[in-house]
Formats: sequence, structure tokens, C-alpha cells
Amino acid sequence: MKREEIDFPPEHEALRQDVRTLGGMVGEVLREQGGAPLFERVEAAREAAIARRAGEPDAGLEPLCRFDDGDAAAEFVRAFAAWFRVVNLAEQVHRIRRRDDRAVTGEIQPDSLEAVLAALRDDGLEPPELVELLGRVRIEPVLTAHPTEATRRSILEKEQRMAGYLVERMNERLSARAARRLVDRVRMELTIAWQTAEQAEKRPTVADEAEHAHYYLANVLYRIAPVLHENLAEAVRAVWGQDVAPAQLPTLLRFGSWVGGDMDGNPNVGADTVLDTLAEQRRQVIGNYLREVRRLNRLLSQTDGRVDISEDLAGRLDAARSELITTAEAIPARHREMPYRVFLYLVEARLQRTLDDAEHGYPSPDAFAEDLAAVASSLEQHRGQRAGLFPVQRLQRRVDIFGFHLAALDLRVDSGDLHAAVAEQLGDDDWPDRPVDERRRMLLERLEDSDRDGTTSTPVSEGEHPVFRLLAAAAEARRVYGRRSVETLIVSMSRNADDVLAAWFMARRAGLEDGAMDFVPLFETVDDLQAADGVMDGLLEEPAWRSLLEQREHRQTIMLGYSDSNKDGGLVASRWSLQDAQRRLTERFGNAGVGLTLFHGRGGSIGRGGGKTHRAILAAPDGSVDGRLRLTEQGEVIHRKYALRPIAVRNLEQMTGAVLRASRRKRPDGDVPAPWREAMTALAGHSRSAYRGLVYESDGFADYFRAATPIDVIERMRIGSRPASRAADAGIDGLRAIPWVFAWGQSRHALPGWFGLGAGLEAVADSAGERVLREMLRGWLFFRTILDDAEMAMAKSDLGIAERYAALAGEAGKRFFPEIRAEFDRTRDWVCRLKEQRVLLDGDATLQRSILLRNPYIDPMSFAQVDLLARWRDGERQDSRLEQALVASVHGIAQGLQNTG
Repeated sequence: MKREEIDFPPEHEALRQDVRTLGGMVGEVLREQGGAPLFERVEAAREAAIARRAGEPDAGLEPLCRFDDGDAAAEFVRAFAAWFRVVNLAEQVHRIRRRDDRAVTGEIQPDSLEAVLAALRDDGLEPPELVELLGRVRIEPVLTAHPTEATRRSILEKEQRMAGYLVERMNERLSARAARRLVDRVRMELTIAWQTAEQAEKRPTVADEAEHAHYYLANVLYRIAPVLHENLAEAVRAVWGQDVAPAQLPTLLRFGSWVGGDMDGNPNVGADTVLDTLAEQRRQVIGNYLREVRRLNRLLSQTDGRVDISEDLAGRLDAARSELITTAEAIPARHREMPYRVFLYLVEARLQRTLDDAEHGYPSPDAFAEDLAAVASSLEQHRGQRAGLFPVQRLQRRVDIFGFHLAALDLRVDSGDLHAAVAEQLGDDDWPDRPVDERRRMLLERLEDSDRDGTTSTPVSEGEHPVFRLLAAAAEARRVYGRRSVETLIVSMSRNADDVLAAWFMARRAGLEDGAMDFVPLFETVDDLQAADGVMDGLLEEPAWRSLLEQREHRQTIMLGYSDSNKDGGLVASRWSLQDAQRRLTERFGNAGVGLTLFHGRGGSIGRGGGKTHRAILAAPDGSVDGRLRLTEQGEVIHRKYALRPIAVRNLEQMTGAVLRASRRKRPDGDVPAPWREAMTALAGHSRSAYRGLVYESDGFADYFRAATPIDVIERMRIGSRPASRAADAGIDGLRAIPWVFAWGQSRHALPGWFGLGAGLEAVADSAGERVLREMLRGWLFFRTILDDAEMAMAKSDLGIAERYAALAGEAGKRFFPEIRAEFDRTRDWVCRLKEQRVLLDGDATLQRSILLRNPYIDPMSFAQVDLLARWRDGERQDSRLEQALVASVHGIAQGLQNTG
């Protein structure tokens, strides 16, 4: 397949060549696997799509995208999806190429750790202050199972292998023959991917979702976590000229996961999934340790008489020999004069026994870490700094990060379910309906009674409620897998202090000790975010809660929801509510002398808090980061950020650099001029009114949404274990934010990412003046980020195609679509006007080129999806072949748009 001719600057010529090569390969696969008629129809549609984009009114695209046969339609859209698979790969590989080119020339990559540290040095940062700053840093990406990743793991693995072949092909010393072999391997993987269904026949289980997350944790993040610290040490050397061993740096990373512990709205999550998931995570991480210990065994062949070992290691070696007699006797005689190797045989045996829950295993990861520390110390003492110390220290870093649990498993429970569990424990059927102040008083009385009875650390009850069983499983998990395996209980829909106190009460009843868990309120809607500081005041004023925080190093975590707040109030109201909540909470906790960690529940799309993470960190209110960053990584974002190790390292570097920069800012957030705050408040209010006026206050809009998007297809897709809605027939209110945003992206509206912004900008310009908006754009990164994100969402939308979807809604389409188009035009015009651009993305040539490259391949799939929806619905959704073609179209469009979920 050819491509649209787009201007590539010289530094991106290699990308052009890769796209051409891989596009031609897709064409070969289509001819071979689908036949010449399929290839010719796809090529004709591509050319017609290019002509349509060039402004030809009768390009003839729509007839090429109509099919009577569902199987033929599915093959058509899968062909375009195959092209996206390779162009996405080409772009990722090009990012790696550009990084390597900079390394060769000595050019410092923007947002790299070296660039960030150099800027901080120029701003007055000295090494002693850096040491203090690094001691405060803790970055924790949390992988979730939200169903926005519409590609099955077997295909993702093929993409990863293809990318590896392409990276290997960049080696200039590679022979032509070797390069051809690599291309052949890419072609093989691409062909097998064509022969593989994009979706499994059955909806994935929680275990399937956990396997997906574990793939990234155990295969990518496990490997690169030490690399981040090594790159930081190199950056310190480059900027200050001081040698710092990576092992001297504090651990900056931790990882978390919701997969297996997120009960909110998922009936498939419970006590069994908690224990099963952690058992599998232990198997994965100890399996990794076993492989590393075996490699160290082969490496550390130092012999008695050539080197000595430390007294500590000698003592440990003797103790291990006497404890593991059978293992010691089985060590080959030729290795018995190699003390490190003998010790590592015994370490391996203890790890295996840990995995098997057998006698003489490690009681905790700390015990394993102590053995590794003894090896490292002995090497340091006996001329081993360049004789094997480095890989030992790498393993030490991994053990510090991953323990025996791989990733901390968060629990998430809806506040209503928590109160139902409390009612069971108290035998009080009226509990859920009691006034919140009464519930708060009664919970505190019960908690204080437990303190006096000395029962805070023992189970005091039994229960059948799923929440009780979940927390009892958490108590068991901490005993078996370590205290870091489960540390967080998130309370969804937290609206009052009693919601969080209910979590504490239930944790105690299930046998969790005080201080074991961080009880994390999740504020999700705009109203909840605005009330968040009041809720936390209600907790902070309670001596019992302050006493609990003492056991958690005087630190509280609060989670902020991006998805539901956007669905509730639109982009601007959501972002401003989040920004203002962070500012107010930071001020409250600072005054109270309690550390605050803000946990950001961001998704992949703009409508769910997506965008460039490092820019979002820098745009946060001053003081709100303070070294701590916890955020969710969801859906296709995980694959985009963490599928390839060099790109994963780059993302973690950008995140770390942004945290360092944001944490050092001393300027109080109050320095944001009052007129800007006033304008932002007005902008949020006007945009929210416009958004809610359309979505929630217009009769019939829910019907428009269901007709003008493929939501009915998405609800049937087997891409997640959790239902799309919280309750049957719950309308827009009950629909989860994920399918809400996903559906709008598919229909090319992308409405949650921009609607209401134009109305707000126009109103503020009328009242406060356009000059204020221009000043905000120049001087306030937070405001600029909103415009940037909305601009990207609009650039990926297409109102011409969205109008075809609107036609599926009949009279509702005629009623609502003109209003949507008018607001789109207003928003686009204001964004371009304030940024002084002719068209969207004039200031981001790379993203603009990427979208232009993709459009001719997305458009035919969209036209096909519109036609298929009409036919499928006319047949009362009974034609399974049409449904499968629709599913293929959803996969393909998601591949093309990249961040639709």
C-alpha cells in the first residue's frame, strides 16, 4: 500500500522509508492472503480518501465502503488496521532512531534527565540539594484493566517482535543479507497477525487481564527499572562532573496494579482474584530472580586463593550449607572452590523453596535482599568493583522495587458497597440510610471502643459480604506475600468523611492492623472535587484519624478522578476543578503538617485526562507534587508507553524529570494573578453550562448518543471483564466514562475532548477581554495545556464524517448535530485565534504530520462502520457477520486514532 505524500523534513527521511517499506509489505500480504480484488478495492478506497481530503467533492469514497457481505467488510477494515499496525511501529522505531542519533552526535535530548538537571543547575540547584530532593521522590505508575486496549495480547507480542527486528535493522554494519532476513521476519509476523482474530471468542477473565498487565511488569518494567537510576547517575556526572554510583541513589520507582483488586462495578473481582493475582505475580517475579541468580552464578567464578570473601558472606555460606544439605551436596565438585558460585546455588535453592512454599525458603524479600547485600559488600571489599558488582547491584535494585509481589495490588470499592458491608457487620439494615453525621459519629465510637479493647490487630468478626471477604483476603495476602503487596484501599464515590471511616472500620473487622492500609478517598465528579477539601477537613479534625496517620509517616493519599469529572462537566470544568482541588488540598495538608500524595486517575484520551504526562505534571499547582507522583496507566496507553524498552525508559525519564522540576518550585501557587483565576473560573462555568446543557439537559440527547455512535457494538465487545455500565438501562449517567469516550472517538466526534471550550472562551473574551486570555496562554502552562489537549482532540476528529454518524440518529441528528458543529467551529476558531495559527496543530508539526499520514486510512473504516451500523441495526442486531465486521472496524479505528479510550 502506498501512502499520502506528506512533507517529511530531512531528519525524518528514515521514517518515510520505513513507512514506504512496511506499507508495501502490507500490500503484499493483502494480495497473498486476501486476493487481488481485496487489494484493489482497498487501494481504490485509499486513493479516494486522499482525494476527499484534498477537497474533491465527488471522490467516490462512500460506494467503495459499502458491503452487502459482512465477511468482505471485515476483511476491508482489517486491511486498513494492518497498515496502522506497521505505521505505529515505524513511528515508535523512529523515536528510538532519533534518540540514538542524538547520542552519537552528543546532542542532549529535550526533557531527558541530563537536560532537566542542566536546567536545574542553571537555576541554582547544587548537588547537596539534589540529594535531598531525590530522597523525597517516589514515582508509582499503576496499571489498570480498563477496557480501552482493543488489541489482544498475541497480536501485541507480534508487534513487539516486529519492532525489535526493525530496531535491529538500523545497525549500519548489518549486511544486506542479514537485513533481508529481518525484513522477512517482519513479514512473517505481519502475515500471522493477519491470520489471527483481533478479539478472542470469549470475554477476558480477570486472570486474562492480569496476565496482560504482568507481561509489561515482568518483561519490560522489571528490566528497565535499574536503567532509569543508571541514566540518572550518568546525568549527574555529565552536569556536575561528579561520579555517582547508581547504587548510591535512592530508589525512585514503585509499581502498582488494579488488576484483580478493582471491585468497583466488577462482579468478577473478589477475594479469590486478590490471592490468585498476587500468587501469579510472586511466581513471575521470583522466576525473574531465579534467572538472574543463575546468570550471576555463571558469572561470579572467583576462586578461593585468588580472592577472599567477607566474614559476613562466609558466615552466611556456612549457615546455608548446614540448612540446605541436599543442595550443598549436589553442587558440582569443580565449583566448590568458587565461594560466590556456591552461595548462589544455595540462594537459588532458597528462592525455589520460597516459590514452592517449602521449608527453608525466604521468609520475606528483605531476607533475600540481605543475602544479595552480603555478596555486593564482599565484592566491594575484595577488588570486585569491576568484577561482577554491577549486575549484583542491578538485582538489588530490582528486589527493592519489586519485592516478592511484583506490583502493589490496589483494592477499590464503591462507598455504597462499603456501607452495605458495615450494615452487615453491625446488623443494622437501616445503616445505609442513616444521616452521614450520625454514621460518622457511630463509626468513630466503634473505632475508639476497639482501641480501648486492644482489638485493632486481630479479626473480630466473620462476614459474607464481598467487601469483607476482599479485605480478609488482603490481610491474608500481606501475611503471605509481604506488607507491600496490598497497601491501598480506594473508596470510589467518596463524598463524606464517613465513607473513608467505613473503610477503616471494615479493614479492622477483617483483621488488617492499623497503619497497614492507606485509605484513599476518590473524588470523581466536579461537585465532589469542589467539596474534597471539606471532606478531608472532616477527617483531619478527628484525633483518631490523625493518630492513624502517625502510623503512616504522617502522609495521606487522595485520588482525583479525571474520567468521571470530564463526563460530568466537560473538559474545562473537569480540569479546573482538578487544578483547584489540588491547590486547596495542598494548602490544607501543608497547614496541618501532613504529607500529601495526589493519585491521578488519568486515562488515555483527552476526555479522560490523557495528554503528555510530563506537561501535566509541570502544569500542576506549585507544591502539589513535592516529589510524589502516583498515576494510573490505562488501556492502549500501557502498550504505547511500555511495549518497547527504550521508549519505556524515555517515558519514565520524562516523568522523573518533570517531578524533579515541579518539586523544586518554591513560588506559591497564589502568584497566579487573580484576574487569571477569575477568568478561569468563569471559563469553567460557561463551558460546563454549555456541555451539560447539551448532554444532560437536552431531551433526547441520550438517544442521539446511542444512535450516532457505535456504543451498542462496544457494549458487546469482549475487551474487558467489567461491564460497560454500572447498572442495566442506566442511561448516560450510569454509563462508565470509558465506553462514553471510546464511542465518541469512534464516531469521529471526540466530543468529550473539546465541547464547551469555545463557548467558554467566547464568554470570557466578551466579559474580561481577549487580552486576558492571551496573557494566560503565554504565562500559565495549565491554561495552555487545556488548549493544546483540546486542539489535539479536535485534530483527530472529523465533523464531516461525524455528520454521517449523526444521520443514523434521524430527527435527533438533525436537531443536535448543527449545535455540535457550531460549537466545534467556535472552539477551533478561538484556539487558532489565540495561538495565532491558520489551522489546528500548526505549532506541532510532528503530531500534525502523524495525523495527516493516518487520515486516508481511518476515513474508509469510518465510512464502512457507518454503513455497517445501519445494516446491522436494520436487522435488529441479529447478523453475527455484520457484528464481527463492526468489531473489526472498532479495532481498526482505535489503531488509527491511538488514544480513543
